[in-house]
Amino acid sequence: MPRTILLIHAEAEKARLVTDALLRSTDEFIVVEQAESCADGIRRLRKRTPRIAAILLSLDLPDSQGLETLEAFLKSAPNVPILVLSSADREDRARLAVQRGAQDYLSEEDLGGYLLPKAIRNMIERASNLEALFTAIERAEVTLNSIGDAVVSTDILGNVTFLNPIAESLTGWSAAEAIGRSIDEVVRIIDDSDEHRILSPMTTAIQDNRAAKLAAGCKLIRRDAREFAIEDTAAPIHDRTGRVTGAVMVFHDVTQAQAVSQKMSHLAQHDYLTDLPNRLLLNDRLSQAISIARRNHEQLAVLFVDLDRFKHVNDSLGHAVGDGLLLSIAARLLACVRKSDTVSRQGGDEFVILLSSIAHAEDAALSAQKLISAVALPHLVEKHNLQITLSIGISTYPEDGSDAATLVKNADIAMLHAKDNGRNNFQFFKPSMNERSLERQSVESGLRFALERHEFELHYQARLDLVTEVLTGAEALIRWRLPGGELVCSKDFVPVAEQCGYIVPIGRWVLRQACLQSRAWLDAKLAPIPIAVNISAVELRSKRFVEDVRAILRETGAEPANLQFELTETALMQDPQSTIAVLKQLRDMGIELTLDDFGTGYSSLTYLRRFPIDALKIDKSFVHGLCTNADDAKIVSAVINLGRSFHLQVIAEGIETRAQFLALQGQDCGEGQGYYFQRPVAAGEFAKLLGADLSTTVRRDAN
Repeated sequence: MPRTILLIHAEAEKARLVTDALLRSTDEFIVVEQAESCADGIRRLRKRTPRIAAILLSLDLPDSQGLETLEAFLKSAPNVPILVLSSADREDRARLAVQRGAQDYLSEEDLGGYLLPKAIRNMIERASNLEALFTAIERAEVTLNSIGDAVVSTDILGNVTFLNPIAESLTGWSAAEAIGRSIDEVVRIIDDSDEHRILSPMTTAIQDNRAAKLAAGCKLIRRDAREFAIEDTAAPIHDRTGRVTGAVMVFHDVTQAQAVSQKMSHLAQHDYLTDLPNRLLLNDRLSQAISIARRNHEQLAVLFVDLDRFKHVNDSLGHAVGDGLLLSIAARLLACVRKSDTVSRQGGDEFVILLSSIAHAEDAALSAQKLISAVALPHLVEKHNLQITLSIGISTYPEDGSDAATLVKNADIAMLHAKDNGRNNFQFFKPSMNERSLERQSVESGLRFALERHEFELHYQARLDLVTEVLTGAEALIRWRLPGGELVCSKDFVPVAEQCGYIVPIGRWVLRQACLQSRAWLDAKLAPIPIAVNISAVELRSKRFVEDVRAILRETGAEPANLQFELTETALMQDPQSTIAVLKQLRDMGIELTLDDFGTGYSSLTYLRRFPIDALKIDKSFVHGLCTNADDAKIVSAVINLGRSFHLQVIAEGIETRAQFLALQGQDCGEGQGYYFQRPVAAGEFAKLLGADLSTTVRRDAN
């Protein structure tokens, strides 16, 4: 069933950013409904169907402002979690809104990024668990109401005159035994904080001739020494003349209610799975730690920890195994830090660790390396031996920020750079990272509309037989033509597209355009050549990949024999079993498969034998050092011999000099490509190599 999110915001542009961020960043089917005013939002809630899973609420609406807006929605939908959208200068108000009943808040400057979808997922997850808890509370209340309260009365001297059955049960005294005894003997009450006996409120009611009750935190000591937390009310008993003749006390056991209340308070501040502090509690502890560090002129560090390729575990082994792995990792993280430090789970596969006091930044580095080493050891989860690595970003106070939000954000930015540097490492935050992060956000924002604005184009680079120098194929390379005319190479935007979820539609566009181009060259009676298309790991794992390939081939009329897919070792190794099944289906269609960048990844001969691969592509980094570095020359020679042993075609990429060309030719390398032969060119220019100008035969495809 789809989840329906109700977005209430008066500014259309910000509302669109929120909607885009939600729709592109989740595997779940969600629907976003919008309202521009408080009244419109409440009217939608009254419709009741479809059920609203969460509310995204701006506190600045045309017909309602500030916390009154929140109160209106809490009253209309008390069980629906609310995320407050706040401007950067009104975060104090947003924090107050969380205290008043909102689940969380998010600054509007982060609306277009990745924080919003994470906050929504975590909020719905927490609300679901709270709903289950509230159901348990309601059942407990029904039970408590059905059994009634305990009632005890005394005379003017404080001697028991009556107990009802519930009072008998709670005190352990029967009415027959208790009547005539002192109330302090039958109803023994202590202060839980210091375990001192407390004067019965009935004595106070008699002496002061007024109603009285116990302070919070008092316990009843039963006759058999068992203890119960109780709440009570005592009042004097009067005769007809108004004279005090005794007192009555009504009380009940609140042990279960207190336990539920404590559990609710704990759940609101802790992660439901690992029981680690959540984001709200971390912010409180981090803010307190900053105040102490500022007062004592000390340093502290924040470590943003992300599990590398955790999604693969969930996808291949199921969420139960994934949860077990998270529990194992949480335990190891706790074991690696001091009791004074805080390990929190932010949701999903992200943790944040507060090192509350460090002497030097190097202390944080040592802690990060300790965490990486501890988590890297195998985890036994439901008979699975699982190995996983960490990427960690580190920020320090006061150098990298003076408040909790800035320190966490900068540690997050540093973590992303750790991932960009190959994962399984840690990086300290640097101001230049923030600049690159802003650049990344700019690229991500542009990519959002690049497809619909037709800003992408394909260029083609020739591949030649190194012996005959005859054209044997072409590699399709995507380029991004910015509105100002600048042409951006794939290496500058494809990694961002992979991380933010745009690579799948972009990859489908590339495949469709390449197939259209192949069909156009065939229709022009040119000699057919295969076109190689790069397939990312994200595309390969995406749902319906094989079905979409078949659909594009049918739609364009392209011949599968004229199509090649280039895949990296990393893409193949992320889930070998399911990948092999996908590759076999592609091979059955007639599509050739090339292992790209060979030698830079796993390079496992076992998997090379199992994967249905047609060709190996020597990475350009080895080709560049072929004539100047003995180790690179040995690697190139080994790959060529390996390909020959496995009866695979070997292709060298990045050939830039005649010396490299002759060296490869001398080693009987089959094919090659690079600037020495031809730079990538537009389709029309490449067509001239085939004997015709086909620049007008390929239609633009907006899909």
